[in-house]
Amino acid sequence: TKPKLILAGGTAYSRIWDWKRFREIADSIGAYLMVDMAHIAGLVAGGVHPSPLPYAHVVTTTTHKSLRGPRGGMILCNDEEIAKKMNSAVFPGLQGGPLMHVIAAKAVALGEALKPSFKHYAESVAANAKALASSLKETGLDIVSGGTDNHLMLVDLRPKNATG
Repeated sequence: TKPKLILAGGTAYSRIWDWKRFREIADSIGAYLMVDMAHIAGLVAGGVHPSPLPYAHVVTTTTHKSLRGPRGGMILCNDEEIAKKMNSAVFPGLQGGPLMHVIAAKAVALGEALKPSFKHYAESVAANAKALASSLKETGLDIVSGGTDNHLMLVDLRPKNATG
């Protein structure tokens, strides 16, 4: 049995995702590729992380994490047939009436993401995370995957007997 959908994305992956390879795998088995870029959307918008949009059939994201917008989300798709199915599945069954103030706030956040200052912000976020990972390594802590390419990192605290 082959999957009909491959879901890529995660909350604790600190490296660059190879979206093209995920799409190649999906195409090789006739599956759709859906990407959840909630944690890295701001870095994608700022050009620090590759965009999944050219490769994924569907991309989901929040607007309130690294994108710096209001609490909420977006479903992105460039296939009209899939978009119609998504619209039918989400509204009105899973989502109520539109909150115009939230839509306006999302527009402001997306407008800010188009500015050069947002690129600087995204670059600073990634640079600060790399500096933190490096400093933690210097103190003897192990960073899972050896470092970070975004703002996420996992620190292995097992040698310190830290649990919970």
